[in-house]
Amino acid sequence: MNISYVHGLIGGMFIGAAAVILYWFNGRIMGVSGIASRLLARPGQDYWWRAAFILGLVLGGFIYQLKSPIAVVVDASEWVLMIAGVLVGFGTVMGNGCTSGHGICGMARLSKRSIVATLVFMMTGIVTVWLKKVVGV
Repeated sequence: MNISYVHGLIGGMFIGAAAVILYWFNGRIMGVSGIASRLLARPGQDYWWRAAFILGLVLGGFIYQLKSPIAVVVDASEWVLMIAGVLVGFGTVMGNGCTSGHGICGMARLSKRSIVATLVFMMTGIVTVWLKKVVGV
């Protein structure tokens, strides 16, 4: 029995809950790239909640990998992953946000800018997978 949809549903509920809780308690929109970049760029009064948020993301992924019956396999070298991470970082700066800020929080607020950004994210992902899997690039 494939239960991956259950994991997706539970994960989506946690992401939504995190966005709501962060907004209720801090008055902040949950955008991971903004949280991480401000954590690294200029530590200030809001350092601890940003550090706790990023630590929670890392620990959540680690715990999931340890406890999940579904194996997580990454079929890429460390160099490819590092280059991809740098490109994603530049992309989030150029797009003024990432999928969490635009795709979850921005679209929930019906932000036109976020809707366009999320459509671009999704189409880029679809074309990339198509090029990799179908065309063989």
